[in-house]
Order: sequence, then C-alpha cells, then structure tokens
Amino acid sequence: MMKFELRLPVATIRLFVLIGVIACSPPVNAGELFVGAATVSITPDGPVSLTGQRHTRIAKKVESPCTATALAIETRDDDRSIDQVVFVSCDLVAIRGDGGLKNLVLAELGETLEGFSGEKLILNATHTHTAPTLIDGRYKLPETGVMLPKEYREFLVKRLAAIITEAWTKREPAQVAWGLGHAVIAQNRRAVYSDGTAQMYGATNSDKFRGLEGNEDHGVEILYFWNEKDELIATSINVACPSQEVGGRSAVNADFWHPVREALRKKYGEQLMVLAWTGAAGDQVSRLMYRKDAEERMRKLRGIDRLEELARRIVTTWEDVYQVVKADRRDDVLLEHQVKDVLLPYRKVTAQEAEQAAREVEKMTDPKEVWNRRWHGQVVERYETQRKELPNYEMELHAVRLGDVVVVTNDFELFTDFGVQIKARSPALQTFVIQLCGPGSYVPTTRAVAGGGYSAVAQSSVVGPDGAQVLVNETSVLIDSLWRPKQKVTLAAP
Repeated sequence: MMKFELRLPVATIRLFVLIGVIACSPPVNAGELFVGAATVSITPDGPVSLTGQRHTRIAKKVESPCTATALAIETRDDDRSIDQVVFVSCDLVAIRGDGGLKNLVLAELGETLEGFSGEKLILNATHTHTAPTLIDGRYKLPETGVMLPKEYREFLVKRLAAIITEAWTKREPAQVAWGLGHAVIAQNRRAVYSDGTAQMYGATNSDKFRGLEGNEDHGVEILYFWNEKDELIATSINVACPSQEVGGRSAVNADFWHPVREALRKKYGEQLMVLAWTGAAGDQVSRLMYRKDAEERMRKLRGIDRLEELARRIVTTWEDVYQVVKADRRDDVLLEHQVKDVLLPYRKVTAQEAEQAAREVEKMTDPKEVWNRRWHGQVVERYETQRKELPNYEMELHAVRLGDVVVVTNDFELFTDFGVQIKARSPALQTFVIQLCGPGSYVPTTRAVAGGGYSAVAQSSVVGPDGAQVLVNETSVLIDSLWRPKQKVTLAAP
C-alpha cells in the first residue's frame, strides 16, 4: 500500500496552532475573585450646614447617620493581580468640593495601599438632601458654632481613606451573584401642562395637567458577595431614584437607604455591607406625584412611615432576587475595568438666557441669597466664556465588567431616558448605571428643555441633550469594547 505524507508550509502549521490556542484559551481577564468591604459614619459630632436646598439649614440633630461604604473587588491568577475596582458609596448630595473629593482622598491615601491603583477608585453619592455641605461659600453660615465645609471635607476625606484601606486590606476569596428585580420607588417628577410648560414637583390635580414628562425605570439591579464561610459580606443595590424623600428637613438623614441597610443587616448579619447606587434619575423622585391619598392610607394601615415604606419595597425585592440567584454563584469570573476621559460639549447659553440671569443677579442684594446669586451668576459667566470659546466638560467614565454584568458611571443627575438608552444598547446581561460620581448638575432631554423649569433651564444644566447623546455613545462604545473577544495568543515555534 502506498503511503502519503502530508507536508504543510511552516506558516500554515503556525496558523493551525494559533487557531487551536485561540479556541482553547480562556478569556484573559478570568480569575479568582477576592472581595473586601467596610463602612463608616460620615456624620460629624456637632452642628453642620446641610446642602440640597436653596436656603441655609443648620443641622443640630441626627435622625439617621450618613455613612460611606467601600467595596474592593479584585481578580487574581495565583499571586498576580488581573484587575481591580474599589467602589465607595457615600450619603452625600454629590461628589464635589474644592480640590475635587476624589483627588483629596487619593492624596490622603498616598502610596499606603500596596497593589492599589488610584484610577480604579469610584466614588458615588446617594443624593440625600440632608447631608453636610462640601462647597465653601455655598450658603451664608454663622461665623461660629457650626462645622464649615472646609472642616467637613477634611473630616470626610480621612474617613473615606480609612474605609478604602480597610476594604482593600480585608480582601478574601469570595463568590458573586447578580440578579434583577422590580420595585416602584420613583416617579417622574416633572409635570407637563396644556401650554407645553413643565414644572418639577408641579401640581397634578389641575385641569391643565397633561401627564408626567418622561420614563421611569423600576428595575432593581443587585450584586451579592459571599466569603468562604458562606456569609454575605456585601451587596450593591442600584435603584433609579435619588434618596431625597425627606430632603427638606433640617437634620442629618440618610433618607430611605438607612432603613434598607438596617433591615438587611439585622437579618443577614452586621458583616453585610450595603452599597447604595443611584441610577440615572435626574427627573425622578420617591415623593408622590399623584394617587397620594390611596398611598398614604396603605402606609398608615401598615403602621410605618414613608421611609420605611420605600425600604420595605427595596428589601422585599432584594430578598426575592436573593432566593432566585443564591444558587448561581461564581468565584472565577472575568473582571475588566476600563477608565476613559470623555469630552462632552457644554450646553450653549443663549443671549436671552444670559440677560435674564443677569437681571436676576441684580435683584439679589440680601447676603442670604448667596445660593441663588451663584446659580444665576454662573450662567452669565458661561455665556461670556463661550463668546471666546466653547469648552468641553471633561468627565472620567468608568466601565467595569464583572462576569455577565457591567457597571458604568457618570458625574450627573442624568435624566432617566439616557439611562434607558445605555441599558437598551448594552450587550451585558445586566447594566448598572451609577450617577453622581462627580459634582452633579442635571442633564435634561430635549423635551425637558422645551418645557423649561428647574432641572431643565441653563442654570440647572452644564451639559445639555447634545452632550447627553455623546455620553450615551461613549458609554456604549466602552461597554462594547468589554464584550469583544480577548484571548491569549501564543505562537508555537516552527
């Protein structure tokens, strides 16, 4: 019998080897999961100025402590770190302050955390309107007897650095699961009227009322983390609603996230750290816009207050999802964290808007009007700046893939429509959107700008609808990059 010997060119052999390697290689970012978490009160001991309203409020009592919670996540291949992220959820109105809060925290940390990369740090605010003020000169404050914003920043920075250090140091082998639930927490807070105008918190019991302006997102995106002892050590809960149910009070209050944390830790142990992530919710609120009497009747029949009612809905959803996904845990997952600086066009101020704002500034001679004077005055300043150049808003965008899900960030009070766009375009199984990872300001839709009113006017909005679409596109592109195949490729020797 005649024998045939197949002889292939060296280049062809290399190609076959390369194809085999690609087919058999695991994703480059898969690795053993390590997690650490920590929490701390960020409530000062004495009187403090509160932010979130146009007028000065001095808190002399604490109804519930504002806290910060850190979650450190890392994947490893033996002793080699593959990727990492540290989330810090803060009961603050926004991540702001002279010098940049994140920069101040990183400066405080210095080089003390071995293996930690400062660019992988993400701070977010829950947007409670009963948290201490971070910006100097925001309000007219007493000269004595109250903690000043500069003093509070120094206090806050030390505490944030401490829990980041603790969470990073406590990293241990862990498991993760993710799930989706639903809870009605938010309503769109912009009422639209027959003349085409809109108003935040506008009356709905009027014959001129025509509806609420935009979408609502009732999804609750949740992450669960366990240690090797099978203890729940951390959870992240993403709700598209700011925590400002009691935002007009003059006492420190973490709003509805406090009873959520208390309920979960009471049942699942004090070791459970609860991170609150506010989704795209610039036009949302937990306060009732309609059907108020029926809602109040049900609340009273249950014998709970409004904060407890909102917490009940979140905790019920959390537990329902927990029962479904707790058997689907992962300890070897893909973690990839990308950070990108994106440029978003500033909202252009019209001459008419600048003239109107200037007239408002002239009216304000009372020193107590410092917030309103600043609010209108920055519109005039922006108009003068754009006559010379139209600068961009530079934003640090994070996209973190963890297994089948992704977490993305933005600096703003982003209207919910834009969050829905990001989620709808995402290839991830679940997409977590965290807003207020920076100094804030509303990002309204085109429809909202046409309707006007607080949250949609130039005074409220540094980035407008055009910039929002750039943000949506940049976020979507970055998410897509995390789902492109990434393989280890090794060429065999000829």
